[in-house]
Amino acid sequence: MAKTQLGARVDEDIAELARKRAADLGLSIGDYLARLVQDDASGLRARAVDAAARFLADHQAVFDEAEQEQQTPPGARAA
Repeated sequence: MAKTQLGARVDEDIAELARKRAADLGLSIGDYLARLVQDDASGLRARAVDAAARFLADHQAVFDEAEQEQQTPPGARAA
């Protein structure tokens, strides 16, 4: 497939984050950006975010209970 060069201006912190993430995945910046666009266009990202939101909604009580237990001082419930 023929490649086309694109240009974009982003803040340096975004550029550095993209470089690091691409390196973590073993991808070039171009391949990393192509993957992001493909995931976005296919709806994969939206489905993943929706699935995460449903998971949190279904299990929020478990997370709240665990957090509350961490904040309760030792012996506070020992009556």
